Amino acid sequence: MANADCIVIQGSNMAECHPVGYQWVAEAKARGAKVIHVDPRFTRTSAVADRHIPIRAGSDVVLLGALINYVITNDLWFTEYVKAYTNAATLVHEDYRDAEDLGGLFSGFDPETGAYDKASWAYAEGGGGTIDEPGAGTEHGADASARAAGHTLGSGGPPLEHAQVQRDDTLQDPRTVFQIVKRHYARYTPEMVRDMCGIDIADFEYLARAVTENSGRERTTCFAYAVGWTQHTLGAQFIRAAAVLQLLLGNMGRPGGGIMALRGHASIQGSTDIPTLFNLLPGYLPMPSAGRHDTLQEYLDAIASKKQKGYWAEADAYTVSLLKAWWGDAASAENDWAYDYLPRLTGAHGTYETVMAMLDDEVEGYFLLGQNPAVGSAHGRMQRLGMSHLKWLVVRDLNLIESATWWKDGPEIASGELRTEDIETEVFFLPAATHVEKAGSFTQTQRLLQWRHQAISPPGECQSELQFFYELGQRIRQKLAGSDDERDRPLLDLTWDYPTDAHGDPDPEAVLAEINGRHLSGPDAGRELSSYTELRADGSTAAGCWIYTGVYAGGTNHAANRKPGHEQGPAAPEWGWAWPANRRILYNRASADPAGRPWSERKKYVWWDAEQGRWVGDDVPDFPLDRAPGSQPDPDLGGPAALSGDDPFIMQADGKGWLFAPKGLVDGPLPTHYEAQESPVANALYPQQQNPARLRFPRSDNLSAPSAGASGADVYPYVFTTYRLTEHHTAGGMSRWLPYLSELQPEMFCEVSPELAAERGLEPYGWATIISARSAIEAKVIVTERVKPLTVGEHTVHQIGLPYHWGVGENAVVSGDAANDLLGVTLDPNVQIQESKVASCDIRPGRRPRGAELLALVAEYQKRAGATPDTGNSTVTDPAAEGIDPGPGGEGTPGNDVRRED
Repeated sequence: MANADCIVIQGSNMAECHPVGYQWVAEAKARGAKVIHVDPRFTRTSAVADRHIPIRAGSDVVLLGALINYVITNDLWFTEYVKAYTNAATLVHEDYRDAEDLGGLFSGFDPETGAYDKASWAYAEGGGGTIDEPGAGTEHGADASARAAGHTLGSGGPPLEHAQVQRDDTLQDPRTVFQIVKRHYARYTPEMVRDMCGIDIADFEYLARAVTENSGRERTTCFAYAVGWTQHTLGAQFIRAAAVLQLLLGNMGRPGGGIMALRGHASIQGSTDIPTLFNLLPGYLPMPSAGRHDTLQEYLDAIASKKQKGYWAEADAYTVSLLKAWWGDAASAENDWAYDYLPRLTGAHGTYETVMAMLDDEVEGYFLLGQNPAVGSAHGRMQRLGMSHLKWLVVRDLNLIESATWWKDGPEIASGELRTEDIETEVFFLPAATHVEKAGSFTQTQRLLQWRHQAISPPGECQSELQFFYELGQRIRQKLAGSDDERDRPLLDLTWDYPTDAHGDPDPEAVLAEINGRHLSGPDAGRELSSYTELRADGSTAAGCWIYTGVYAGGTNHAANRKPGHEQGPAAPEWGWAWPANRRILYNRASADPAGRPWSERKKYVWWDAEQGRWVGDDVPDFPLDRAPGSQPDPDLGGPAALSGDDPFIMQADGKGWLFAPKGLVDGPLPTHYEAQESPVANALYPQQQNPARLRFPRSDNLSAPSAGASGADVYPYVFTTYRLTEHHTAGGMSRWLPYLSELQPEMFCEVSPELAAERGLEPYGWATIISARSAIEAKVIVTERVKPLTVGEHTVHQIGLPYHWGVGENAVVSGDAANDLLGVTLDPNVQIQESKVASCDIRPGRRPRGAELLALVAEYQKRAGATPDTGNSTVTDPAAEGIDPGPGGEGTPGNDVRRED
């Protein structure tokens, strides 16, 4: 980011939420870069930016789509980059129909299941057919279940059998990706931005000029986002829209370019690399699905093809090496490397499905580790009631957080919904070590592994996660010792032999070494692996996470590298270790032109050295080192050998950056604007109001407010959005117990504009009650011009800002109502993240009622709005307008040939 000429921070309050990382933005600004903050609120980030552009929460695809349209219509796209490095010239299947043709739906939508058949999105094959993934249109992982559990295609994207696609390098054929993108965004205009985002045309033109004037051969623009983009029912498409824009501008794979995902805290990136996610294995390998991947070969055939281009074709080596790391000698060719020891997905098993399963008495026990769902997860009431159905609950934390005490002092105790004496859940609280009381690696927001050294020993019985799980594993294995039950073999055969110190604590460096991997046989047996390219599918290598291979190369803990920046080159390769292969910028082959020359001397980064016959530069080249520019190997070779000299996106199945996604996303090949699950604004672009593929949970305890155009929408006329503060940390477990931080931010509050305060009679520093279709909370009122009313269409949209750090309990220094109690559960279908950043509400002066009167207030609003489990939960808003033929019972019957007649 320090090398950027323009930085757009959108969906993040970076200066407050990532104050250390913001130093690189400040450094770029000191060098002359423009910094633009697009956010519903004027924040500390806005205060240090060149311009703050207020936006209606949830309308980001309109703004990004209009920037894409601006770039194309004004011929400002980086022509040579786009033609060579993206799929712009590729032709798409002749049956493909766009959302522009079908009223907001793409071809292949089934309104009964809420899912797409993506066959018509495929590339057109050179021979006239289509290129699809192996398995002829089937999905794998949790995508195969009736309720999609999200995109689980791994870090390489969906496989393509080969790269012999139909192309039109003139980009004139209407079926080229370029022309499809151009048509798709033609209606995303500055006027549409004004009418849908509330952004005036002058602000849009300032942003468009800043981005385009700072992109191209000599300059680069960077986008940065956080949960302001992800926590939406089309959050993955927000990010995709930025990727499309950045590819058109030639900003991917180049210094000062790209898209920076600002992760929540120290190792959130690490928790997805070596995942706590139910549908992924380490290194973004998908979890196998029951009934589809019953054998190792079925699994490998589904996740990658040996005929596709790039390094994801080697996914079999990554998988077998993982199985060898976990089960060692018990994993052999005869038993498919212990593949049957892996669990299988039977559907969606995310955190919200699990909570609903608790309510249905299908879950007996639950571990909470570094999480406080009673405060920090959407629909707090559902979280707490779900825990009341458990037989046992284990909470490991630093303090007695609300998720450990809800049974005696939670909101449902106060309302009378729960009585302590009736709750049968046995709660175990186990004290945890803090981050300074343990050693180990963490992976921060730019994929950088760093080593944390232990500063002091944890007090009393506090344990690190490593020690806790190691000892838990030891005890379970002791109890199962001697078992001849086949289901116990995966636990008994685990490689659970980490060295321990005098106190019995396992050595964290030994764990990192196992993750890195080693040779198991041959002349190098026992040697640590240096690169993921050394991994093999024959059982001769073991590695716990293929993308981390190299972090322990040569027996050295490279995560602990600490060479000062002034003693090394501009990429600082000896400070920590970045996955994969210690590359600081992914896809950096794109930093040079097709002939291998830097696009400009100013942005020189990686280039082809003809004399040496290899790629060289400031970073580890993200490309086969000896693959010369202009090389055109036979695509039938498959794998890395099939990559042409101008295929910089080496993990993609065709080596190109995808403007159009023929596979992989479950809700559309192009980002398309839909309104949030709850919105007082009608979708001006399409008859389709919400993301048709969103994951819905129509339940009486998860009601949604009616949206614009539906009866009762005026009962919840305002929008609220949640955010975090510098002074508090996530759900408050590390900050509300500290007197100094509690003094700095002592009370739950809401931010409202002077206009909204006048409209609703809210007094500065008085109390307000905020009511949603799920709950009602109280907060102190901050009347501020930081939250401005926006003119959207023909009416004013008021947005209310709510920090989410407070919870109700007796143990913290400060407590308050939880903002997340107001939220319902509706999820992005790709990644299953909740919609936390926009929902409908009412606000009125005064404190909320207590006890049963609180429930009566919420029920009274629900009744006035006519809210039922069906409210807002149809897949198709208007079948007739959206080109869906009426079917039995009024439902629609999808068809690729159906067009909207208007």
